[in-house]
Amino acid sequence: MTNETASFAGLRVAALESRRRDDMERLIARFGGQPFVSPSMREVPIESNREAIDFAYRVMTGEINIVIFLTGVGLKHLLTAIERHVDRQRFIDALSDVTTVVRGPKPAAVMRELGLTPTIKVPEPNTWRELLRSIDENVPITNQKIGLQEYGKTNSSLIAGLEARGAEVIRVRVYQWELPVDSGPLEANVRAMAAGERDVLLLTSAHQVANMLRISADLGLEEQLRSAFKNMIVASI
Repeated sequence: MTNETASFAGLRVAALESRRRDDMERLIARFGGQPFVSPSMREVPIESNREAIDFAYRVMTGEINIVIFLTGVGLKHLLTAIERHVDRQRFIDALSDVTTVVRGPKPAAVMRELGLTPTIKVPEPNTWRELLRSIDENVPITNQKIGLQEYGKTNSSLIAGLEARGAEVIRVRVYQWELPVDSGPLEANVRAMAAGERDVLLLTSAHQVANMLRISADLGLEEQLRSAFKNMIVASI
């Protein structure tokens, strides 16, 4: 089936997109679906982030000589977290002297805004597998200290892969995913899915799943929701 002929054919399509909610609604409607999009996450910077400040100093002193940025917003939050304690420009200059790896176009764009050029750009689909492959092809990491900017939940597979190659991974987490301030729309979507009133679920992040299940547990509907998935199409990126 080609993109020109693909259609949801009137199916009730749930999605949990937050940042690009309107785009998701338009996309579902464009392909003939009934959109039910409920934000499921919000980015919350970690307050008083001593870990981020220590990380910045270790980069500036040359202790960390490879830095991996997984998200653009994470790099922005990192700069915000350290700017009252560390000379911002000195940290940016230090990044220009080390090997930098960006997982996709968003962290690359933020680096360009800072006047920096990433050493290694991970190709699509930008998963941890492509990231490890890119490192293997471009830079030896045995006995190297690697800084890893995390977001939300730790990627254990990525860390295990780096450590298996002989690297010491120094993690810095600058924001976490929390439930939206108004979780009413998400609760409504969870109730509808559990009741069999949705035909399709579109997912663009693992954190969406975690928060959806958290809400379903709070509502006492987790088992009912899991059972409903057997009769739905669940698509993820």
